[in-house]
Amino acid sequence: MTITVYGIPNCNTVKKARVWLADHQMDVTFHDFKKQGVSEALLRDWLKHFPWEKLVNRAGTTWRQLTDEQKAAVTDEASAIALMMEKPSVIKRPVIVTEQHALLGFDEAAYAKAFA
Repeated sequence: MTITVYGIPNCNTVKKARVWLADHQMDVTFHDFKKQGVSEALLRDWLKHFPWEKLVNRAGTTWRQLTDEQKAAVTDEASAIALMMEKPSVIKRPVIVTEQHALLGFDEAAYAKAFA
């Protein structure tokens, strides 16, 4: 099974997910989307699994640092994609993708079920 973990390495939630996967002997590829970026095609693929409202992390520091105008401009999938491409750290982390599953955030029960 190919597992790709998308996130940023210093994010605590990403760290928890990577530790859980390592503890369960999962072989993963890590994609640092601050350094490696995210493409529109990748975001559109994720949006097949998650609504843009979930993918944009409105509870995070990056979102809170946006101006009110920038926040108000995110009204649909296209504007969310534009924001996530411009500021990848606004994406909820981690995004984990396998051939069978796509997971958002860290949820031990969901991981146990997906990787059983």
